[in-house]
Amino acid sequence: MRAVVQRVSRASVSVDGQVVGALDAPGLLVLLGVTHDDGPAQVELIARKVAQLRILRGERAAADVGAGVLLVSQFTLYADTRKGRRPTWSAAAPGPVAEPLVDAVADALRGHGLPVATGRFGADMAVELVNDGPTTILLEA
Repeated sequence: MRAVVQRVSRASVSVDGQVVGALDAPGLLVLLGVTHDDGPAQVELIARKVAQLRILRGERAAADVGAGVLLVSQFTLYADTRKGRRPTWSAAAPGPVAEPLVDAVADALRGHGLPVATGRFGADMAVELVNDGPTTILLEA
């Protein structure tokens, strides 16, 4: 499992021009990729790391201040670009495997006391954000 975590002032995700998830206050935008052998251990590790990362202002974690998280699935985090000019996505888990794990990460983040908004799995999404800092962290589980 891979997550790109960005500290944001605000963020939103839209599908077909309609906002389906948003943060209107400072928080974290998490782009999440799932691979074939991910499971419950990776779900909990990523959720705990996101909740406890001290990357908000004042070296605080989202769990310290109840900051919101916008969680967006992104299979392209598992792009393989080692050969040629066209990425392959073979390391990304297929939808029936990945979707329940993305949902489980959202639930685990809520279990850490965080409000969570999400994108729409498998949809063509437009993500807008104001990266605060900028601060961007890569997590792998």
